[in-house]
Amino acid sequence: MTNEQLTAVLAERVMGWTVGPDRFMMGNRGWMPRWRFQPAEKLDDAFRLLEQAAPQEYSICGDDKGGLEVRVRVGVRTGTATGGVMATAIATAVARAVGLQVPNEPSPTVSASGGTDHKSRRRPNGK
Repeated sequence: MTNEQLTAVLAERVMGWTVGPDRFMMGNRGWMPRWRFQPAEKLDDAFRLLEQAAPQEYSICGDDKGGLEVRVRVGVRTGTATGGVMATAIATAVARAVGLQVPNEPSPTVSASGGTDHKSRRRPNGK
């Protein structure tokens, strides 16, 4: 699965947008060119996706070698991803948390590594 394919599916499932050939229809007659929303490549877009997914819990752990692990829980599902590119790892973990089957190495490649530096966030009341 390419980043473009992943983005299109996440835009529909998580963001609630309709995907057109060259744009995302965002509702209320609003739209955005497809090149402007790239959660697997742009960190701001990855966090926008994460926020819209409304996870009950998520964590981003990094190590001193640049590797990281992202874990996202949405409902009863937990999605995890590892790699060196934070935006890609966040988008992949969110995709897995909402039930998408994303290969271990989406394009571009995400390498496997562990993490030790831990940051975590829980929503109040489990929401």
